[in-house]
Amino acid sequence: MARVKRGTTANKRRKNVLAQTKGFRFNRNTKYRLAKDALSHAWRHAFRDRKRKKRVFRQLWLTQINAALREHNVSYSVFASALKKSGIELDRKILSVMAKNQPEAFKKVIQETGLIS
Repeated sequence: MARVKRGTTANKRRKNVLAQTKGFRFNRNTKYRLAKDALSHAWRHAFRDRKRKKRVFRQLWLTQINAALREHNVSYSVFASALKKSGIELDRKILSVMAKNQPEAFKKVIQETGLIS
């Protein structure tokens, strides 16, 4: 069987790793061994934070909705149950955008639930 030299494959792999670490600081974008380690950490953080991002934004939306509701002396938990009972199916993201950018429309949603008149 013929001998297979793997220099081309190894060089391609190293070149690919260094291309992915473009923009990293210090020696982590030029030295293969450090770049490989930095990439594994970066991918781990990226995977974790894609999940965390959803949690963080949901918390932000809840905080924005709650702040807008407190101006009308309504708590979020009471508002959430009133929304469900009245059949209004707006998600938290839309409600927070309404509360922040269109307070009149948000007030009408609160009135539709029957919490304020």
